[in-house]
Amino acid sequence: MTVSSRASARVSAPPSAPPSSALYDVPGPKAAARHRLYGRLALVAIAALLGWIVYMLFHTDQFTYQKWMPFEYEGVQELLLRGLRNTLEAFGWTVLFALPFGALFAAGRLSDHRVVRLLSTLVVEFFRAMPVLVMIFFIFTALKVEPLWALVAGLTLYNGSVLAEVFRAGVLAVPKGQKEAAFALGMRKTQVMSYVLVPQANRAMLPAIVSQLVVALKDTSLGFLITYEEFLHAGKLIATNLDYDLPFIPVVMVIAPVYIGMCLALSWLAGWLERRGRRSPKVKGGAPVADAGVTTGLPPEARQ
Repeated sequence: MTVSSRASARVSAPPSAPPSSALYDVPGPKAAARHRLYGRLALVAIAALLGWIVYMLFHTDQFTYQKWMPFEYEGVQELLLRGLRNTLEAFGWTVLFALPFGALFAAGRLSDHRVVRLLSTLVVEFFRAMPVLVMIFFIFTALKVEPLWALVAGLTLYNGSVLAEVFRAGVLAVPKGQKEAAFALGMRKTQVMSYVLVPQANRAMLPAIVSQLVVALKDTSLGFLITYEEFLHAGKLIATNLDYDLPFIPVVMVIAPVYIGMCLALSWLAGWLERRGRRSPKVKGGAPVADAGVTTGLPPEARQ
């Protein structure tokens, strides 16, 4: 076969088919065109829905000066800022207590001692199944605890129990060979957990941990039911004020972006930590390596 015939064969060869997927069939030209049409129709429908919402907001006079006038008052601004500070305070205390709580009971559920494992399982399953609002109300009314600490205690018990399951699942997701190799090197169980299993499980656990922290941040809004002056409670006081013409929608339009921004900040922090964990450590300098005195190749007497 000549070079020209080989070149013509290569040119006339049909193009290779797109790689197939194990989960679904690769769409053909008609299916791809149909999918593009569905996408355009969905965009048109979403744009129409957003346009209708904006029209209804204008139609019900939600953007009038009288509705938004309260936010110009210094007292209203201070009320919202104080509520936001209280929300962040409750969230900070919850994170500070929930993470050690989860780590402690996750270690208990992974313990080799049957009694410790059963007690830890009982605590985790009980508080994970209990509604958060019930725990907050019980601690606030029955135990006569201040609103802040009643809210923090309820959120800690629930979110800490969920995080305990997240930690346990992350550790169990590490291949068994890692643990067996560590034990073969003579490491104790505490060392295996601290230096082998937990560092490898951190990357897998991070998205679930952040998701649960977002849940804890949003659940701080339950504090207004026990008269804790958090961000949502401050918005409720403004929205139910008759002097301001009951600005419910403007208050929602102010409070919702703040909550969304805080949740996005947590997600960004998790992404930053994950990217930082992927970086390989840079070794600067290093200890000098002594010459082993091993020669390679033929012995000196054989080279002569």
